[in-house]
Amino acid sequence: MLWNALRRISLTQWILISMVLGIFIGWAFPETTPAGDPAYPELARNLKVISKLFLNLIKCIIVPILVGTLIIGIAGHSDDLKAVGRLAFKSFIYFEVVTTAALFIGLAAVNLTKPGVGVLLPPSADTGKEFAAKTQTTQEMIEHIAPKSFFESAANNDVLQVVVFTILFALALAQVKGKPKETMLNFFEGLSEVMFKFTGLVMMCAPFGIGAAMAVTVGHSGLAVLKNLGMLVLTLYGALVVFCLVVLVPIALWARIPLLKFLRAVKEPALIAFSTTSSDAALPDALKRMTEFGVPRRIVSFVLPTGYSFNLDGSTLYLAIASVFVAQAAGVEMSFGQQLLMMLTLMLTTKGIAAVPRASLVILSGTLASFGLPLEGVAIILGVDELMDMARTTVNLVGNCLASAVMARWEGELKTEDQTVTSL
Repeated sequence: MLWNALRRISLTQWILISMVLGIFIGWAFPETTPAGDPAYPELARNLKVISKLFLNLIKCIIVPILVGTLIIGIAGHSDDLKAVGRLAFKSFIYFEVVTTAALFIGLAAVNLTKPGVGVLLPPSADTGKEFAAKTQTTQEMIEHIAPKSFFESAANNDVLQVVVFTILFALALAQVKGKPKETMLNFFEGLSEVMFKFTGLVMMCAPFGIGAAMAVTVGHSGLAVLKNLGMLVLTLYGALVVFCLVVLVPIALWARIPLLKFLRAVKEPALIAFSTTSSDAALPDALKRMTEFGVPRRIVSFVLPTGYSFNLDGSTLYLAIASVFVAQAAGVEMSFGQQLLMMLTLMLTTKGIAAVPRASLVILSGTLASFGLPLEGVAIILGVDELMDMARTTVNLVGNCLASAVMARWEGELKTEDQTVTSL
């Protein structure tokens, strides 16, 4: 009876159970005592190995599943390459509109709550300088788009470069005729099918990896992290809720997306994104879930990975809040025009941001340096960044899943059980 009861627990429920257990373990066995002395550092290191193993398995899926699905999606529809160009054009318009809305909602929220007023900045800017050193110039960002080696890009899980190479490869394959093309398509179709099965096997390990990750996080920062800079965290969470309600939900209704079915489809990838603070970790499962939801593979395999570079709604909103927060903490009065200029800078620099934990801090540091704001602000934000990263990464994931469904509807190819296929 016990075994049957355990088998009836869904993967989503196991993930939630593991998150709660992880929080409890992290609280009961912290890395350090309140006085700063070592407590259970060995336990934290051992648990980190488990979470690292899970994330490594996830990362090894990303490149082959992207390559397989993108090539089939583009070269498999070579009779209609215009449709690929049309999809790209529509996607980028959508990305720009939605991320711009995210920036202005974040700007309004931080000016309304003023979470930085009264905050004391730490005495050292070392943390900020460390992140600022990793920022790229506009020229470097443009040059980074083209991969110098596919294998190097694949090894580094550089999604943008892999997508660029794969799209060019698929377009070249689309121009090949006869048996060579058929052989290559069969290979990549087989690769795609196998990787979706591979994803299912890896996802069975998700409760262990996610529970360990939560334990390490709480054990390192303690439950007190929930109180540090609470107003900043609440401002971000509130702004993200507003963004979902006034932007994403109306878009879903306009595109006639069945909301309940959509939420059921994205709940597991969203939990993975929330607990690991990495959109990459949730990408394979998100591709699978949105395909099952009714989005054609050629659309979901293009929109999702491209959105990971150009449609990070949660990260964009966070950067708007965090940059003005630092100005408030430093006592720097920024006019509305200066804030708009900062938003324009963020609008450009957030394109191509890596979908990995704490990547947004790199962009934030560069923006602060550009406007002469103290980099000490990065150090104080880092204390609660993990909590904020969970929320913004989840919105990134959900926003891109919705974008794939909207593009499918726009193309007249969305196939859900309760709606007929009609174009917008």
